[in-house]
Amino acid sequence: MRIVLFGGPGAGKGTQAQKIVDHYHIPQISTGDILRKTAASASPLAMKIKKVMSRGKLVSDDLLKEIVAERLQQADCRPGFILDGYPRTTRQAHDLEETLQQRNLKLDAVLYIVVNEQELVTRLSRRGRADDIEETIRNRLKVYESSTRPVLNFYKEKMLLQKVNGVGTVVQVFVLIRNVLDTIKK
Repeated sequence: MRIVLFGGPGAGKGTQAQKIVDHYHIPQISTGDILRKTAASASPLAMKIKKVMSRGKLVSDDLLKEIVAERLQQADCRPGFILDGYPRTTRQAHDLEETLQQRNLKLDAVLYIVVNEQELVTRLSRRGRADDIEETIRNRLKVYESSTRPVLNFYKEKMLLQKVNGVGTVVQVFVLIRNVLDTIKK
């Protein structure tokens, strides 16, 4: 099962990703984690990443595509994976599609954990971190929404987007996710 997971800040994406990992026995692939792990290695790819990061630059789409492609070739990804944090742009969505096609693979679903703005503000405010004041939270949510919307539309047009209500207990939300994934798995 090959899944891309979306959800705004505070939607419970990390919690649900771990439940999917545990239930379906597939790895969660976070581009942030891959970048840190790859940069710590001595591979040629690590050298490219270190060079970019040492200049304070963002890793390019081409380099991200290469990193993700390399990660998806690893044995633990054979039964499937959950991508978290990638793709973030429609260019990256096209790159992912191309990477999968080269391996005769396709995505099974793009899960979008939907939580209304007020609930997200409430959840994030409870964290008590300095950057979790309501105005800052609402701004983060707007930025997330505007940057994510084109990618969600890309997957909606491909009939892959599955919205899941993210309001409820962890177990209730996971039941909804399982209902979607079990239908796809058949």
